[in-house]
Amino acid sequence: MIDNKTDSNEMVPHPNLPACTWEDHGSEIHIKVPNEFDYKQNLNYLANAPNECTFHVKGQCIYKALSLGIETLVIEISEHKENGLIIHFLSDSRPEEKWQRAEIARYIREWFDLDYDLKPFYEMAKADPLLKQLVCDFYGLRVLGIPDLFEAFCWGILGQQINLGFAYTLKKQFVEKFGEFIEWNGKKYWMFPSYNRISQLTPADLADIKMTVKKSEYIIGIAQLMANGELSKEKLMKMATFKEVEKRLIKIRGIGPWTANYVLMRCLRFPTAFPIDDVGLINSVKLLLSMDRKPTKEEILELAIPWKNLESYTTFYLWRVLY
Repeated sequence: MIDNKTDSNEMVPHPNLPACTWEDHGSEIHIKVPNEFDYKQNLNYLANAPNECTFHVKGQCIYKALSLGIETLVIEISEHKENGLIIHFLSDSRPEEKWQRAEIARYIREWFDLDYDLKPFYEMAKADPLLKQLVCDFYGLRVLGIPDLFEAFCWGILGQQINLGFAYTLKKQFVEKFGEFIEWNGKKYWMFPSYNRISQLTPADLADIKMTVKKSEYIIGIAQLMANGELSKEKLMKMATFKEVEKRLIKIRGIGPWTANYVLMRCLRFPTAFPIDDVGLINSVKLLLSMDRKPTKEEILELAIPWKNLESYTTFYLWRVLY
């Protein structure tokens, strides 16, 4: 449960969100969205997540708990009739400070990748034999992100070399053992464990969760790097190039090229991130090309020539064929 202490994963003031991207309406926030956004496409993607525990989809609404300093609240996200999003604060929990409401708007914009211009991707994809039908089928879908760096690392590590359903099971066990929750209207809304808390654990503390000892060691090691300040989203984003950030991530124990590119794609938002060895990506290409075998890495690289600098969205749309 929530103990009202300051936690390392809480949201803090962020000065760089333009006021034109959101509106404050007292008990709710309105978030403006680009033309290349379809709420139902993104809602359907989120609703397909098996065993997801850090947000909840019911009907046409998305529910999520967020921590703001000593305050924790549950928000409801729904579609605005004029092509936008409405954020309701449930249980009279509207945050009093302007920066808190601005930070919620920033979090939602980052989660749904609303500040990325999709037009170049769509222009490329409409001329690509493999992608042209996908951008019609899933028009307005965004790369649903993981704004918290520690959560992105953990999700990448949990998903290594196992199927997606089992990865969600591990995540649920991890969150419900070490995370905190807020209860509203008889339902628990969980928040991902903080790196500060996980940094104090040993692999033995994670023994009840059915992940390998190595994965436990990797997650704890990353939590410790973040807790002592060696690793942070801010530091990574200050690096000069994509390759520099990728090399820094791969130096971390437990992070190979696939996990590094997963984090670069879902959290750090590099459009060139390309987890080329991803099983879902490979299977999607195989399905779309009606192949009787898996495509080779060389074949995928050949297909990817037109995708240059747009690999992240290409990968996500190919994933969407399967998930």
